[in-house]
Amino acid sequence: MSGQLTKKLSGWGRYPVAVCHTLRPERYAELGSNSESSIARGQGRAYGDAALNTERQVVLTERLGRLRSFDAQSGVLRAEAGLTMQQLIDFSLPQGWFPSVTPGTQFVSLGGCVAADVHGKNHHHDGAFSTSVMGFELIDADGGRRWCSREENFDAFAATVGGMGLTGIIGEVELQMRRVESAYIQATHHAADNLHAAFELFEQHYDATYSVAWIDLQARGAAQGRSVVMLGEHAPLERLSAAQQQSPFAIKARANRRVPFEMPGWLLNPLTIGAFNQLYYRIEGRRRTPFIIDYRKFFYPLDALSDWNRLYGRRGFLQYQCVVPRDGAQQALSELLTTLAESRHPAFLGVLKKMGKTGEGLLSFPLEGYTLALDLPFSGDALLQLLQRFDAIVSNAGGRVYLAKDARLDSEMFRAMYPGVEPFIQSKGVLDPDGRFSSDLSRRLELG
Repeated sequence: MSGQLTKKLSGWGRYPVAVCHTLRPERYAELGSNSESSIARGQGRAYGDAALNTERQVVLTERLGRLRSFDAQSGVLRAEAGLTMQQLIDFSLPQGWFPSVTPGTQFVSLGGCVAADVHGKNHHHDGAFSTSVMGFELIDADGGRRWCSREENFDAFAATVGGMGLTGIIGEVELQMRRVESAYIQATHHAADNLHAAFELFEQHYDATYSVAWIDLQARGAAQGRSVVMLGEHAPLERLSAAQQQSPFAIKARANRRVPFEMPGWLLNPLTIGAFNQLYYRIEGRRRTPFIIDYRKFFYPLDALSDWNRLYGRRGFLQYQCVVPRDGAQQALSELLTTLAESRHPAFLGVLKKMGKTGEGLLSFPLEGYTLALDLPFSGDALLQLLQRFDAIVSNAGGRVYLAKDARLDSEMFRAMYPGVEPFIQSKGVLDPDGRFSSDLSRRLELG
């Protein structure tokens, strides 16, 4: 195990920044007994403070990504939790298997996917990541190990899924993969003149396996919520070109484009954002004929630009992601967009998705309805006050904020949004009676 190193860490949003004592195990067997307050950290893709532990220990699991087993007939895979989604796909896709659920980046660890119970563009049909999880090994602060599944230690399973790493270290994960015929997606785009039209398209195309909408956050008045709704299916062999059919799992290498330094704060302003939105809506909104695209461009468009979070400058950004129940979702999200417009705060990216049933985890984010994610450059107290107004709108609609994206929700509002808080605290008390797994997020939300 490498020695302890004190360094500054942040989430993907680059706000907040914390000084933490990091420890990086080199072998799986080194995970275990720990007398200090600690939190596990995979690829650091949680946006806020979920994997920060100020002046305390952070266990880096990036070296613990070994594949343990794979059944090419059933698609059941077992690996150490540090394995990334990219590594998983690179191994399984050539054999005809793809993750059953994937988030919007492939640079995230399996342990992080479990801890945040991530969701994807198919949540309305297939649920969150945990629906594909057959089980996982949970390691407590004394080095004890227990297998958690729906059949064994289910209370620990339900507390850990979506539990943001606060019940122990997720060691190994066993997954059910999805059989596919190619590395391609058959996609269709539909332009929506406003938010109401976008909702109608989601309902009309409910049967689509994957669905997501990009929202023009600069659109006002009758055009509020102007969107491009994107649908997708795994492409069967017969829909591929003759050349693609020869090697259906081979796709061109993606150019490695990087943001070399922090961009100046003035770069993202209403003028530049508005120009981009106009262009995107015109180009992508008219692609109504089904077309074939490789899986990376459909699922992970932002991964094409490494370190894209630098676009927001040194101060970073916050992503506000909420979900509201289906009844009243359109009204609540329209109110959010109106509040954002009235604030005149710049907002570059807006993403809307339809959600399915509530997750199994006590602190799982999803519930049946719609989720909206907004990327907002950090501007200090003005932004924090704006997000508190967002919280009130979401809470009044019966919704909640996603902890994996959050850096500022207060404990009172958190408890109003998450009815599973008290059962979670009880389970954590059993699994971690001395409270040795903690983070800046857990202290902020008073989770013990």
